Amino acid sequence: MEAGFPMEDIAPIAILMDELRSEDVQLRLNAIHSIPTIALALGPDRAREELIPFLQDSVDDEDEVLLALAEELGKNFEEYVGGPEHAHILLGPLENLSAVEETLVREKAAESITKIASVLSQQQIEQHYVPLLKRLSQGEWFTSRTSSAALYPAVYSRVSPVIQEELRKGFTSLGSDDTPMVRRAAAKWLGPLLTHFSHQHIISDGLPIYRKLQQDEQDSVRLLTVEDLIVIAKSLSPAEVKEQLLRQIKQSIGDKSWRVRYMAANHFNELSDALGVELVREELIGQYVQLLKDNEAEVRSAAATQIPGFSKLIDKEVILARVVPCVRDLSQDSSQHVRAALANQINGLAPLLGKEATIEHLLPLFLHLLKDDFPEVRLNIISKLEIVNTVIGIELLSESLLPAIVELAEDKSWRVRQAIIEYIPLLANQLGKPFFDEQLGNLCMSWLGDTVYSIREAATINLKKLTEVFGVEWAKVAIVPKVMGMGTHPNYLFRMTTVQAITTIAPSLNLDIIRSDVIGPLLELSKDPIPNIRFNVAKALEVMATTFGISADGRTFVHDWIKPTLERQLTDPDADVRYFASRALQKAATLDS
Repeated sequence: MEAGFPMEDIAPIAILMDELRSEDVQLRLNAIHSIPTIALALGPDRAREELIPFLQDSVDDEDEVLLALAEELGKNFEEYVGGPEHAHILLGPLENLSAVEETLVREKAAESITKIASVLSQQQIEQHYVPLLKRLSQGEWFTSRTSSAALYPAVYSRVSPVIQEELRKGFTSLGSDDTPMVRRAAAKWLGPLLTHFSHQHIISDGLPIYRKLQQDEQDSVRLLTVEDLIVIAKSLSPAEVKEQLLRQIKQSIGDKSWRVRYMAANHFNELSDALGVELVREELIGQYVQLLKDNEAEVRSAAATQIPGFSKLIDKEVILARVVPCVRDLSQDSSQHVRAALANQINGLAPLLGKEATIEHLLPLFLHLLKDDFPEVRLNIISKLEIVNTVIGIELLSESLLPAIVELAEDKSWRVRQAIIEYIPLLANQLGKPFFDEQLGNLCMSWLGDTVYSIREAATINLKKLTEVFGVEWAKVAIVPKVMGMGTHPNYLFRMTTVQAITTIAPSLNLDIIRSDVIGPLLELSKDPIPNIRFNVAKALEVMATTFGISADGRTFVHDWIKPTLERQLTDPDADVRYFASRALQKAATLDS
């Protein structure tokens, strides 16, 4: 041990060395996470001279530890080694990590290298970063070449034209690499790199790289070129796109692999925006219809999500002639996922078609999808009705669609009824209070008397949500009297529903309503002959005590009304009633303290 260093200075790095050699992975992980603290204790000079070389030499065999190291070095670590002028020293350990076998570690190392690049000066980039990039790009193992692709975009625009030319050549060779994984990385990072290219270099260098990758034998490479295509199309004029890219666009859309067609369908709107309205109208309408009719359900689903966005770029007549027939076919598609994707987007056509065409062409499809067997399809239609409402008006909407909703609300399958109940607050929000009271108010109350418990439970949650939508004053008039009225029903299930509904809704009401309309009938039910009802009353009182007992007025209410009833229930013949009464009293007591 050198005499120059006191014991406490040597300790941090010695402890780190010991912990990183430990057999316990968790201990090694903790050691990696403590590196910033150790670097701080050592100071910038010793962190550069001892800590970084040590990290560069010690390559762990556990991916989790390597991942943590790659992450730590990208978290502004240059602050611990003397600031940005010394940041390049961190590239050494990260270069090693960029060549390991585990993909996650390599990706995190590349991410950290690009973060460090943002604080480097041009001189540091040209002296340290570019040589590292070349070493990785020409590495013997495909792992380092794969990592290198991600490092080009971060510095391309910050180096001299001579080095830019070298970088273009380096990236071109990655695009022609023998290993598919390297070509895949090149396809993934070509788009971000092209955003820094001049127009001239996109034509001279970017297009050849793209074309080679776009015709790759591996579909996993070709599918990544769809995003590159969008970047190139955005930087070229419509005439250049037509001349240079149209063939590739049509090839991607009609690719033999469904995964490539899926990517094309999924990004169709972005591609259309990049091409411009004229080219879309001339060349892409047929291509889009082809995707909507694809033989793979995944491609049809992706194409269906683009319907409103694409339709904005074409004339109403063309939508009616080319798109609407496809929409009609998709509404009867054999795949439920395609129908769900369509149901989520079909409403977006209404503003484009206008009132008359929506009524004639779309309304029958809405009705058809509303009766779909798959719940997600029905939900997607109902959740977007607001858009249709603005086009055709609430009157027409209620005349055509509400009967279908009411019909579903009385469906023989309780799961269908439950699904409709869950949509009601959403509908209420869109339809407004007067309309709701007139058309759906009684329906909501009728569910409280359903023979299936899950429906009764969903109905009480529904009432709580409606109270939140329309406010407590509405609830006082529309909900509370009907709910409390069921408390005197001869059938105990109705009385039970009253108690459970109050337990659910009480937190959304105010103390005045509880005092004037709720507490009296509820305390009557605490003497019900059925023990289940009595102990559920105790639960309801517990909820009220915890909800309202936080204010002085509320504590008085709890003391005067709730506690005497619970104390009486402590002597109830039924053990469950006694248990829930005592639990509620304990909760109420904590509010006083």
